[in-house]
This record gives sequence, structure tokens and C-alpha cells, in this order.
Amino acid sequence: MSHLVIEQCGPGTTLQDTGREGWRRFGISTAGAMDRLSLAVANVLVGNPAGTAAIELTLAGARLRAEGGSVLIAAAGPGVTLSVAGREIPEGQSVLLEEGAVARVSPVRGGVYGYVAVAGGFDLEAEMGSLSAHVRSGVGGALLQPGARLALAGGGAERPLAMRPLPVPEQGPIRVMAGPQQDWFTEEAMAPLTAPEWTVSRRADRMGRFLEGAEVAPNEGSMVSDGVLPGSIQVPPAGQPIILMRDCQTTGGYPKPATVISADLDRLAQIPAGAQLRLVQVDREEALAARAAAERVLSGLVAVPVAMTPDTSLLLRENLISGVWYPGED
Repeated sequence: MSHLVIEQCGPGTTLQDTGREGWRRFGISTAGAMDRLSLAVANVLVGNPAGTAAIELTLAGARLRAEGGSVLIAAAGPGVTLSVAGREIPEGQSVLLEEGAVARVSPVRGGVYGYVAVAGGFDLEAEMGSLSAHVRSGVGGALLQPGARLALAGGGAERPLAMRPLPVPEQGPIRVMAGPQQDWFTEEAMAPLTAPEWTVSRRADRMGRFLEGAEVAPNEGSMVSDGVLPGSIQVPPAGQPIILMRDCQTTGGYPKPATVISADLDRLAQIPAGAQLRLVQVDREEALAARAAAERVLSGLVAVPVAMTPDTSLLLRENLISGVWYPGED
């Protein structure tokens, strides 16, 4: 069986697909890729369905080796590049990693999360319908470490593919809708949420984006815990908002004045600690339009075969000569 061996990786490296749907009512986090668009790009570049599990890298790069056979691989994410044998692969293109060859994945230079997909995906046992690791609970496995050998399922594309142009995430403020406890906040208390720039705290992780800035204070006391989901904005007593992300819990006891729309969760995830962001409130119609636009981008991802420049290795692999005939032979 073929494997992808992780020779080097940084902390926070996991396997992620689009997460566990339908389990939150049992207290099970959705988990899943922090940036689903980048996950989809990496997968499409190797001929996989967009939501196939891939390696998610956090800030740091990785070194990966093919063992037991060749495999088509691709990397995606803001500023993420891939090189093999010292040759840098153009952004938005996959490459065939030959048996024993090593691929180097750069750090995530323009964000937080990068993705490495392999043709056919990984031959691993799903847990509750997903390969996504939720590290805090242990559901789906633990962090990936150097030395890990990931079995390959095989299939997918066999020749390098390219995507031109790559999708460009939207710019501007992160859009939010009114939350279930917005009426707990006076207009004066709510004003700081969408007025100033917030700084992403260094406490930010897969569970939440902690914001630092002006105080947002509710005019009510404690509340009974109720349901939360990725995008929920909680305000604890200190008044500094927390935006819940893919690994968030399923219930919470802090009031929620707003919710980040689903279409903006990917780019929110890629805002690094120390950077600033703004929030702007939109209505339901604007949120639905943004979701539809995001779905069109995902469904419109297409990769086409890369034109190959013939060399000796390629010609030998193609087995262009099926036999030899000598004059005079019957």
C-alpha cells in the first residue's frame, strides 16, 4: 500500500474535511477545515471532490515523502507554495510525487491555514462520517506528528492539473447578522461591535477568534446556556467578544449579539493574530446572497491538465513503443 510520510510539520497539523454534520445535538463539534475554499482548491487540483480530507497546516510548512508508489499532490492556501527536488511548482498546480521523492510545503505566508491534498484521498477509517480531527475531544484523531504514515486510497487524477485563475477571497469587513440575544444590548452598548477596528488576540485558535478592543457590555445578567455554532459571537463579562470557529462547543452561556455569516468564515479564519478586522451588520437577504455567491465560486472550481514537456522520464513512463520489427522478419 502507498503512503504519504510526514517527515516534518509544525504544531497544529491535522487532517480535516468539511466536518461532522448532524452530530451537534449530541454535543459533538463539527470541526472541519478552517478555510473550506482553500481545502476545495487543493482537492480539485488532484481530481478529488471538494470536501475530501486533506492535511491542514497551521502557519508552518511541512516536508512530505511518497512511499510505496507515486501520488499526485497539491497545496493551497494564502501564500502557500510547493516544491519538489528544488523545483518550485507554480501556484494553483499539482505535481506527481514519485516514489521516494520529497515535497516541501512553504509556511502560510498570507494567512494562517494551508492545505495539502492527495489524489484519491487517504485510506483511513472515518469517525461519525468524517476524518476531521477535533483535538480537544479526541474525536477523529490527534495532531499529526513527524513520522506519521498516512495510507493513500489511490484514484483521483494521475497527471498534474492547473487552475487559472485561482479564486480570490472577498475583501472588506467581516459581515454579521443580528444574534439571538441582541436585545440584551442597548444601542449604545452595541455600537462598539461594528464601529471600531478589533485586534485578533494571540489566544485565537481553531475554537475561537478572541477580539481585543472596545468593551461591549450587555444590560442583562447571566443566561441559561443555549446552542452555538461556528460564527456565533459571544460576549463574556469582560466585554471582549469571542467569535466561535469550526472547533467550537455546541452550547454556551454568554449572550450572543451577532453571528458571522457563513460566507465570511473562511477569510475570518485566515486573519492572523495581531491583525485587525472590522465587523459590519447585514440583513438576512444580504447574507443569503453572499452564501449563494460563495457556493457559485465553489461549484465553479475547475482544473485542467497541465501541458507536459516531454523528457526521457516521461517518454519511458508512457511506453510509446510496443515492439520492434526488423526488415526481413515475417
